[in-house]
Amino acid sequence: MIDIPVPLVLASSSPVRRQLLGQLVRRFEVVCPEADEAAIAEDDPRRLATRLAELKARDVAARRPYALVIAADTLVVCDGEVIGKPRDRRDAVRIMKKLTSSSHEVLTGLCVMAPDGRRRTLCVATRLRMRPISAGEIEAYVDGPGALDRAGVYALQPDDPNVLELRGSPTCVMGLPVDELAGVLRELYQDELDKQAEER
Repeated sequence: MIDIPVPLVLASSSPVRRQLLGQLVRRFEVVCPEADEAAIAEDDPRRLATRLAELKARDVAARRPYALVIAADTLVVCDGEVIGKPRDRRDAVRIMKKLTSSSHEVLTGLCVMAPDGRRRTLCVATRLRMRPISAGEIEAYVDGPGALDRAGVYALQPDDPNVLELRGSPTCVMGLPVDELAGVLRELYQDELDKQAEER
């Protein structure tokens, strides 16, 4: 666990991101960003992911100026198509068919804004290849909880039987790259963390 010396806010409505952050820090507040993501126009998927994360972070930081704000945005890139959340159930079925028939890349942009004005942004990429999934399985999956609210529809599970190959960070696929975030927090607050270690 990392104990940073300022209040911490997660700019996300995602319960999975909340769970992942809880593995890294003990105390944090959750504030749902209200930014207009459609206002961001960007052709490069990695820049798009980081710009969307930064947009969310800026929105929440304006409301919590005393806190360190963490925001993330996840996109899927498959055969040149940048895939976010599905428009509707029909689109979700289309996306699942595409992802299970071709390897794809999951990108999570991360933005961390400290109350003293320091900011770190990065993009983490993970490549996935899934097993072929039948039409009936896809129909059942998209009717499951949360499928229409996730970028790329699919939610990675521990030891996921549907994933044949994963190269990179599993937590990137889940929406918050924990190891990379830990590195950013340690970089920003290394002196304070060293003092905490000495006092123990």
